[in-house]
Parts: sequence; C-alpha cells; structure tokens
Amino acid sequence: MFYYFIALLVFALDQLTKWLVVKYMELGQSIPIIEGVFHFTSHRNRGAAFGILQNQRWFFILITVAVVAGIIFYMRKVGKNKPLVSFSLALILGGAIGNFIDRLLMGEVVDFLDFTLIHYPIFNVADSAIVVGVGLYIFDTLKEMMAERKG
Repeated sequence: MFYYFIALLVFALDQLTKWLVVKYMELGQSIPIIEGVFHFTSHRNRGAAFGILQNQRWFFILITVAVVAGIIFYMRKVGKNKPLVSFSLALILGGAIGNFIDRLLMGEVVDFLDFTLIHYPIFNVADSAIVVGVGLYIFDTLKEMMAERKG
C-alpha cells in the first residue's frame, strides 16, 4: 500500500505543477530560473518522449492502460520482497498516470521543465518520475545479476 501512496504523490505533484503552468503561463512563455541554464517554459506535446509519434493520442492511451495494468500486477507480485523494484514501479506508475490524464482530458501533455543550457527537450514531473523509476529498476536488475554471478 505504501508504494501506491508514492505513486499518488507523484501523480498529485505532476498534476499540480501542470495546472499551475496552464493557469499562470501563456503557451510558449519562458521564465528563466537560472538564466541560460534552466527555465520554466510552457509547452505542449502531442507525442511521446522527444516529440516522437506526434498525434497518436489513442495509441498512447491504450499502451498506458496496458502498462499501468502490468505495473500494478507486478507490484502486487513482488510486494515487500523487492522494495527498490516496488519503489521504482511506483514512480513509473505515478508518472504514467499523470501523462495519461493529460492525454485523456486534453489530447496533449503539458511540459515545462526546460534545460536550455543543453537544449534538452522540455519535460514535466511525470517524465522525470518515469526516467528515475526506470533507472532504479535497471540498477536493481544489474545489482541482482551481479550478485547471482558472485554466488
């Protein structure tokens, strides 16, 4: 149950930040946080990461439903036996649902975190949670593989 609470926190933070961007920023407006390095930039994305597969809303909705179902199933299966895996899946779950709600209700995802220094694509809290969750999952998998090789 704790991990579902983590997913809910990620989802809530994602939706709150997106709501603030939509309410208080014009589309395309950029507010420098650290000039030339990091800005809040109001942007919309009708695709996936890096803007690929633009305008495939229903594809993403269907894929997300399947992914969310798979994550919930796997979280119930691993439960307390693998806390890092469960935590990583909770981050992915919260992020996936956050972007899912945007696509379902608006047909696009609200992005605003803009690292202008490296010209990285603009992203959001949900995207961040998904990337961190996947990274932790990979880390745990590699750690487990190395432990098996030693043993």
